Amino acid sequence: MNAMDPLSPDEIRKKAEALGPWFHNMEIREGIWTAPNHFLGNYPAIKWKNFSDAIPQDLAGKSVLDIGCNGGFYSIEMKKRGAARVLGIDFDDTYLAQARFAAEVTGHDIEFRKLSVYDLGQLAETFDVVIFMGVLYHLRHPLLALDLIHEHVAKDMLVFQSMQRGSSETMTVEENYTFWQTDHFDDPRYPKMHFIEHRYADDPTNWWAPNAACVEAMLRSAGFKIVEHPESEVYICRRVDAPPGAGAVYPAQRRTA
Repeated sequence: MNAMDPLSPDEIRKKAEALGPWFHNMEIREGIWTAPNHFLGNYPAIKWKNFSDAIPQDLAGKSVLDIGCNGGFYSIEMKKRGAARVLGIDFDDTYLAQARFAAEVTGHDIEFRKLSVYDLGQLAETFDVVIFMGVLYHLRHPLLALDLIHEHVAKDMLVFQSMQRGSSETMTVEENYTFWQTDHFDDPRYPKMHFIEHRYADDPTNWWAPNAACVEAMLRSAGFKIVEHPESEVYICRRVDAPPGAGAVYPAQRRTA
């Protein structure tokens, strides 16, 4: 497709259907939705509206990295705000094909690459805004992913979201506990991450379900200061120096990533 040979609405609809099923429901052309029967309705737009004001409306001159871009909804929204460069990465070929198609049909110049979050060092580039939405709980090694984001690609802002289960309340955690102190582990407000050995919501890639305290503690531990919490699962963070002992360490090689 190009400016001289645009696809007709019928062709767009048929190709969108052929690329399905979509997790991102987007209106890529007037009246043409990628997932009109989505079980969450107009998702992720219904979530986006709850935190979109926390991200600058004008991203002119800024670079954006969308990790786990899926069908490209957030990449496109960042381009709508004038971002100079938007790179979406995912490790699923179907999602990448959907994202490229959605960006093409909506007329947005966005680069998409097949890349794992664990391979971020290959980019050799930092970004003003890093989007890390709906990925953490799908990873076997979630804290490693946050460490790698901090070390390799985050220049300033991190937009983070994760599915959460358990208590939404947090507590003040002491700097240290003795070996004999155990009561805090049973407090539902203590940082916890539930491990999913088999399936949750019929999805074999759902490995973890952290509570709110765990999400916040992991972000701080990886060197991200939480500056806003505009939506129950969404955090706006700024990259700061990681605390002592943090970092993506590979003991076998005795080096950091």
